[in-house]
Amino acid sequence: MPYIDQWTRAFVATLNETNLYYIFRAVTDLGSKSFLIPFTIVSSLLVWVIFRDWIPALILGGGTLVTHLFNKLIKTVIARERPSIWVEANAEGYSFPSGHSMITIVCYGLLVYFICKKVKSNKIKVAIQVIFALLILMIGLSRYVINVHYLTDILAGFSIGFGCLLALINLDMMINKHRSQS
Repeated sequence: MPYIDQWTRAFVATLNETNLYYIFRAVTDLGSKSFLIPFTIVSSLLVWVIFRDWIPALILGGGTLVTHLFNKLIKTVIARERPSIWVEANAEGYSFPSGHSMITIVCYGLLVYFICKKVKSNKIKVAIQVIFALLILMIGLSRYVINVHYLTDILAGFSIGFGCLLALINLDMMINKHRSQS
């Protein structure tokens, strides 16, 4: 176990059954499969309607799905055991990297990207970006606080997810550039 995970385990134990723990227990559901699947479908459909184009919807829905599959592949290859198994919190299987961190940064990040392409006001864009960035951070940290992931799982999930997010945004930009040249 990496030193950072060893050093931070005692801190997690102090949070158990506190008010903060219960707040994070509720927040973690915003990154769960039961929430993200319908959310991604509805968001993709809305993006399709707003843009009157299926490509942004495909990038949002397909990008989220591919990120999920990539997360499962990495988990299988690394095969790191969780600090604790908790079925009700969607905490089964391997731990590294955190799917909640990795997938939410892509799903919510792409949604923010597409929303901000339509919003004119820079103040509103910044507000949307800050709100969603805090939400993504809270969802990732919730997995650490409720003790179903190590801190390095969360950090790796954010890092890999951010790379996936950038790749998908670049894909959208390349497609738009190609379309404008045609």
